[in-house]
Amino acid sequence: MSPPHNRIHSSESIAAAGLSSDKHSMQTLQSKMKCDPESYEAELQSKYLDFKSSLEIFEQQAALSFNSVSGVSSDPSVAKELADLLRSTGKSLPSSLRSQLTQGLILLVNRKIVAIGETLELFMELQTFDDRNLRKLAYSHVIRFIQRMNKKHKDESKNKPLQNVLFKMLKREEEAFAKRALVTLCDLHRRKVWSDERTVNGICMACFHPSSRIMIAALSFLLDYEKIKDDDDSDASSSEDEACTLQPQVVLGREDVYKAHHKGTTASKKKKQAKLQRVMRSMKKKQRLSLEKTSPNYYSPLLQLNDAQGFAEKLFSRLQSCNERFEIKMMMMKVIARTVGLHQLILLSFYPYLQKYVQPHQRDITNLLAAAVQACHDMVPPDAVEPLFKQIVNQFVHDRSRTEAISVGLNVVREICLRMPLLMNEDLLQDLVMYKTSKEKAISSAARSLVTLFREICPSLLIKKDRGRSNNSKAKPKEYGEVNVAMGVPGAELLQSDEEDADEDSDLNENCLSGSEDVEKDDADSMAYSGSEDDAKDEGSTESEEDEDRTTYVEEGSEDEVSDADDFEDEEESCSSSEPDDSDVEVDEKKGARKRKYADFDQQLDTANSSLRALKKLTAAKLEHPSEADDHIYSNEDFKRIRELQAKKKARSALAQHGFLKGTNPKSATIKIPSADQLSLKPLDPSTLEANIRRKMTKEQRVALMKAGREDREGYTSKAAVKQKKKGGLSNRQKEHKKFMPIAAKRGKIARSREDKRIKKMTSGKQFRGKKAWK
Repeated sequence: MSPPHNRIHSSESIAAAGLSSDKHSMQTLQSKMKCDPESYEAELQSKYLDFKSSLEIFEQQAALSFNSVSGVSSDPSVAKELADLLRSTGKSLPSSLRSQLTQGLILLVNRKIVAIGETLELFMELQTFDDRNLRKLAYSHVIRFIQRMNKKHKDESKNKPLQNVLFKMLKREEEAFAKRALVTLCDLHRRKVWSDERTVNGICMACFHPSSRIMIAALSFLLDYEKIKDDDDSDASSSEDEACTLQPQVVLGREDVYKAHHKGTTASKKKKQAKLQRVMRSMKKKQRLSLEKTSPNYYSPLLQLNDAQGFAEKLFSRLQSCNERFEIKMMMMKVIARTVGLHQLILLSFYPYLQKYVQPHQRDITNLLAAAVQACHDMVPPDAVEPLFKQIVNQFVHDRSRTEAISVGLNVVREICLRMPLLMNEDLLQDLVMYKTSKEKAISSAARSLVTLFREICPSLLIKKDRGRSNNSKAKPKEYGEVNVAMGVPGAELLQSDEEDADEDSDLNENCLSGSEDVEKDDADSMAYSGSEDDAKDEGSTESEEDEDRTTYVEEGSEDEVSDADDFEDEEESCSSSEPDDSDVEVDEKKGARKRKYADFDQQLDTANSSLRALKKLTAAKLEHPSEADDHIYSNEDFKRIRELQAKKKARSALAQHGFLKGTNPKSATIKIPSADQLSLKPLDPSTLEANIRRKMTKEQRVALMKAGREDREGYTSKAAVKQKKKGGLSNRQKEHKKFMPIAAKRGKIARSREDKRIKKMTSGKQFRGKKAWK
């Protein structure tokens, strides 16, 4: 409703409209205009004219107290006048008046009378005033309005102008404006409202702000983006997540669920069910947050950098030239190392800079060594990291060093070799492995972990007794710059091997069926020639004994070898037809009956070995010269089967890794070597590099640990007390006592009990004399 400017309504006109001439308050007028806006139009116009006259007087005297008229007018000019008033004379206004004007402007923005883009700069400027309540009011309005605006979907056309305003403020040299813009951007990113690349790159550019406080805030966000510590004001009231954590934890029990659905009236049940739904939603939210914290999918804002190499080089140049205290330099080194590790950058001058801080007595040495480890990856030349690697070994791992320093040094060497195994040589590794015989538990465990690592990545560097029974004794690390290029569909070899196993099983079943028929024929033949066989046994007993020994050896110890030999002979016979047909008969006889005698078993084993060697040569030739393209077309069922086989393979490898697979030795459990991407994505915890020595607990600690496990346990009570506290129904025996019985049945029961008592009294104390059983 646009207010008039040329006429003034008197009390007579208001009375003629059927209204009271007494002026209402702003809250009363606002509520009445919602019901009947036309009837109170005259009073609204008079209020607006009063506001304009008061505004003119205030601009001349600047010392007048009045109430805000905003919130009931729909004219954008009112919002513009309020914004101009706050912008020009905001600092000189009284605190209560300034808050009321701000609330009126917020009401106009919420009712979409004025756009947030026109007032965002003003609200950010209000956060720099020396008024705590005003800062909280303006900050919460900006955060909540942008959050509501992006609740359903994110509109980039609306978000970009707001981001440009905040980026412009962030680049200003005034520390107060830049700080408020940075805190707003970080909070919106933490709430996942603005989690795009523009926001992350804008926050990262704050690391190069002239003010050191702005740089420290940006660095702390990049290292731990979950929360930005704000020294000036606390955002607990505006933070929904923190408000949820302040609420007491509610435990949901079976009794509460039962009461919500089966006890009370309909209205009380609805209230209980609504409360139950709220509790379930909060529990699901906590579960989701805990899963996000413990999930292996690590996220860092540094992953969304547009120019990671330029960012790292620029920040490193500022690190070299800055004169800040060591804690700030440590934060800058952490951010640089994290960026180098995530994006696998090459920053060769960073490693000599870290080298001058590698000393056992250096403050925060574990954080520094963790940063050095994260900056190592397989794309860095080993020659650039070798001086740093040697200094870590020389400074930490020697006989005169302390136990904690030696264990930290060995752990750092293990983590660096996990990322760059080419740094280790045979002599150095053997010297480090000798620490496994140390009497200190921390040192020996760190040395054993180094042995376990090189058993997997390069067993040839270890001496023979330290190699163990590794899966691949000829494993070697990749050379510098070597990359494994995938050929064909990943996992297709699993599908092919699965199909081959299925074909072998079907062939085996067919052979078994044909073999049973051959056995029946052989039994009939053996009955006809039984006499001649007996004569042959009498003539050559020694030869038959040797043959029986060979047959028993085949039956007991080498059935698999015989089957393999038969398969290889079948392959040779299918490939070449140079052998006579008698061999086919012998093969069929072997498949049909395993107990038949081998006349020339040694020669057959030699044939199997030669065919096995030929097969190995063929496989090696195929691996050296793979097929140029896979012409097979895979269907959706094939891909589904590939995923199933990959899951089975992963499960088998996990069981074999811990020694749980059948046929594996539990003592020969191995470790799983993570890939380069997994190592670069997961941040390294500095506490894992320290010496984890489990100290013996005192008696007080043991008692406290024992009592902590008994908190939820109920006290020891009798069965009667437990029955009295039982919340369910009565037992069957209790129900029998309460049953209504006829008078005759009760009298009969009493008579039977009286007779039983009399007989028991007569027989008590007397020996029973009956007839003997054997008469």
